Amino acid sequence: MKRLLIACAAGTAAIVSVAAQGDLRPTCRNCPAKYIPTSELQAYVARAVANRIVDQQVRALDVGKANVGVGVVHRGRLTQPAPNSVAEHDQVSEVYHIIDGAATLVTGPDLVDARRRPADNQAVRMLNGPGGNAASIRDGVTHELKAGDVIVIPAGTGHWFTKIDDHITYLMVRIDPDKVVPLKDEAASKADLAGK
Repeated sequence: MKRLLIACAAGTAAIVSVAAQGDLRPTCRNCPAKYIPTSELQAYVARAVANRIVDQQVRALDVGKANVGVGVVHRGRLTQPAPNSVAEHDQVSEVYHIIDGAATLVTGPDLVDARRRPADNQAVRMLNGPGGNAASIRDGVTHELKAGDVIVIPAGTGHWFTKIDDHITYLMVRIDPDKVVPLKDEAASKADLAGK
């Protein structure tokens, strides 16, 4: 009898364990992988340098439960931060992979004199979704970024370039779980680069 109770308990535990794992199917069924060649990324960098464009969305893709944006950012020399240049995004997290250059980035959640960006702001509509700007970050953490480094900035965390030695160029990956930014596929990227 004792063995039967132990076997029943073990069986029940196994069933509960499998049920607790939930639905193990992929969240993006039959979704193809998306490839972005270096030539496309370099075309965005060249355009950024030539036209002094800071942030450009290369692609924004649906990956099931979230969208993922891939952008290229190029910032020139900065000896003193611009007024109200702290950025914060309510729903979109960002990952920077530094390609070239170096900069000082300050991050933190305690924003000083924060103000909402208007809904019609280009960055709100096309890049980062709702969020704001602030004058500074209280008790921020300073990061000295250089080529090869990666930094992850969760949604709701302020980020602020306070110094850029000469320039900094980085690949930006935006994680958009609420799908607040519009999609941009390969054809739209090519049209964008062609000026259409």
